Amino acid sequence: MHHKLPHGMGLPMFTILNLSLQTTTLQAMEGAGTSYPLGLEQHMLGAVPVESGFYNLNYAQHYTANRLRNNDGSKAADDFDLRAEAIVTRLVYVSDKQLLGGRVAGHVVLPFVSLDVRMNGQTDSDKGIGDMVFGFGLGYDYSSKLHAAYVIDITAPTGRYDSDKLANVGRNYWVAQPLAAITYAQPEGFNGDMKIMYNFNFENSETDYKSGQELLVDYDFGWGFAKRWVVGAGGYAYWQTTDDHIHGKKVHDNKARAFSIGPSVKYDGNGWFFSAKWQKDFRVRNRTEGSAFWLKIALPLPF
Repeated sequence: MHHKLPHGMGLPMFTILNLSLQTTTLQAMEGAGTSYPLGLEQHMLGAVPVESGFYNLNYAQHYTANRLRNNDGSKAADDFDLRAEAIVTRLVYVSDKQLLGGRVAGHVVLPFVSLDVRMNGQTDSDKGIGDMVFGFGLGYDYSSKLHAAYVIDITAPTGRYDSDKLANVGRNYWVAQPLAAITYAQPEGFNGDMKIMYNFNFENSETDYKSGQELLVDYDFGWGFAKRWVVGAGGYAYWQTTDDHIHGKKVHDNKARAFSIGPSVKYDGNGWFFSAKWQKDFRVRNRTEGSAFWLKIALPLPF
């Protein structure tokens, strides 16, 4: 039995992958990255499939950055270059059960990550399975155009990590992320989405470093036409809300923030979904500044 994807459904109610777009764990600068790939999702953020069953999403990502910003926006390193590629598989199950009036769904995410880093004459690279994500959520349809999802994601430190390395595919700490996503969608006309997330980061046991809490917002807007296409733009807004701590002491002037925007396009096939997106970082503090290109395809599975 094939499970039909609703119009435009990208299953983005879940946090995808523990690959940060700035995945490097720079020495004494763990705040330069985050466990969530900022600006990852677009279009139909709050839509959960109506039919129960298994769904599969596959992602490909390319990120480059040649600037590392400090607290006042100046360069934190004279010589810096980061390249990250990822291929990610996410398996989603939508139950036929309901809880609190919402459709029950869960997922597991497996990322494969490749990193190359150069900073102030030092180079490093890493490649392998990154940190996995597990999630549980409820999906609601408030009308034929208005949808929402409420989710809790857990990122597990399953990726390889070495505090002596400049590049790591894992971050070596747990993350709990509650989120709410809302979508307004129609086959022709205005489409808009917003996903609001909050990260509670646990301590890195190898470095005794605890990254601060984070507020993250993914957004997009676009125009649907021909009942299959949506063309628009999207990005993210990001603020670190509490200070980092190392060995129990506060790290001063290290709160990160960043924003991005860029063009996007989506196509709905007959039971499948494809999207592409490019986004550029700006107004960056205490993290890397670069650009990302994403491809995504969503497919129902025959069981």
